[in-house]
Amino acid sequence: MNRDASLKNHLIMKNITPGGVSSPVRAFDPSPIYVDSGKGCRIKDIDGNEYVDLCMSYGPLILGHSHPSVIYAMERQMKKGSVFGAPSIPELELISEISKRVPCAEMVRLVNSGTEAVMHTIRLARGFTGKKGIIKMNGGFHGSSDPVLSDNSQTTLKKGITACTASDTYVAEYNSPEQIESMIEKNDIAAVLMEPVLGNVGVIPPEKDYLQKVRNITKKEGVLLIFDEVITGFRLAPGGAQEMYNVTPDLCTMGKIMGGGLPAGAFAGRKDIMSLLRPEGPVVQTGTFSGNPMTAAAGLAALKEMTNERYRQLNNATEELTHSMTDSLHDHDMTASVNRVGSMFQVFFKVDKVTNAPCAQKCNEKMYMDLFRRMLDSGIYMPPAALEANFTCTEHGRPEIQKIAEEFGKNLRCIA
Repeated sequence: MNRDASLKNHLIMKNITPGGVSSPVRAFDPSPIYVDSGKGCRIKDIDGNEYVDLCMSYGPLILGHSHPSVIYAMERQMKKGSVFGAPSIPELELISEISKRVPCAEMVRLVNSGTEAVMHTIRLARGFTGKKGIIKMNGGFHGSSDPVLSDNSQTTLKKGITACTASDTYVAEYNSPEQIESMIEKNDIAAVLMEPVLGNVGVIPPEKDYLQKVRNITKKEGVLLIFDEVITGFRLAPGGAQEMYNVTPDLCTMGKIMGGGLPAGAFAGRKDIMSLLRPEGPVVQTGTFSGNPMTAAAGLAALKEMTNERYRQLNNATEELTHSMTDSLHDHDMTASVNRVGSMFQVFFKVDKVTNAPCAQKCNEKMYMDLFRRMLDSGIYMPPAALEANFTCTEHGRPEIQKIAEEFGKNLRCIA
C-alpha cells in the first residue's frame, strides 16, 4: 500500500510536536497512518487506503465509527449548545443511565477522561479512609497522573515524579491475592486500585475467584476496592466487569465507551463515600467541561444502543475470531497465547499462558510488530504495540471477521 501522504505529514508533525503524535502509543516506524474518515468497522487514510479497524481508538467505539444514533444525538445537542458550565438534561440522563447499569454506582460524578476519574477517585479514597497508600497491579494502567505512573519499589523514578509521591504507591502482581493481603497488613493502605481485566498489557483475565478473593480481603481489612473500568466499563456487559464477574467494588472509574466517541470520564460508588465530594463534603473535584452536554448526549445514545442481545452477538463474533486465530497458530505449529475477554483480545507470541504482567512481557514483541505491519498491508489495522488490546465492535460482521481470520492465517506463514 502507498502511504506517501501519511509519511509526508508525519515528517512535518515531528518538527512541531514530540514524536509527531499526540499520544505515544500511536507512533510506529516509518510513520503512523493519518486517518481521514471512519464508518462502521472501517477507516480510510489520507492516501485512500481502507482498513478493517481492530484498534477502534483503543476501545471507545463499541458501535463503530460514525454510528447514526450517536451522530444524530450530537447534531441535535450542538444546535442547542456545546457547553454551558451549568447542569443540563443530557448530563442528568447519562448519570441516570450509568446508575441503572453499574452495580456499584449509587452516585456518579462526570469528568472528562479516565485519567481524571482515577486521579479524583484516589483523592476521594484517601479522604474517606484517612490513609495514604494505594495498591495497584503490575501491568495495570490508570492514566497519566503521578500516583499511578510510579511506585515505591522503583530504584529510578520516572522523570518528573517525586520520590514523595511514589512512596505511597505499592505494586502487587495481578492474580495474586496473597500479595495484596500481605501489603495491606504491612502498610497504611487506603485502597486497592485495579483493572478487573488487565487491558494495557495485552488482555489478561482474572483467574477463577480472584476478584472475589480481593473483594473479601479489602472488606475484612477496611480498605476500599476501586475497579478501573475505563476499558471494561460497558465493553464486557451493560454493567461492565463488575456485572460480568458478579463482584461489586466500593468505587469504580469509567471512560471511553460512555462518551460515544467524545472525551469522557466518570467515577461512581457508594453514596457514603461519594457524598464527601464538594459541594456536599470536603474532597475537591472540579472541571469546566465536566458533564459536557455534547459528550453526555453522545454517550447516552451509545449506551442505549448496547442491549444484552448486542453484547451477546458481539462477544460471540469475537470468540469465533479468536478461535480461528488459535487454530491458525496450531496449524503453523507456533507457540502463542490468544487471550480474550468479551470483545477484547490479544495475541502473545512465544508464550504458552499469560496470567500476569511478567508473563505478558516475555512475549516476542518483534513478531507481533512484524504481524502488525503485514496485517496493515493486508488492510487490517491492529493496535501498533504488542502489549495493547484489540477490540471488535458491533459493525464487525461475518465478512470482516472472515477477512481478519484469513489474513491472520496468511501472514503467520511469513513470520513463523
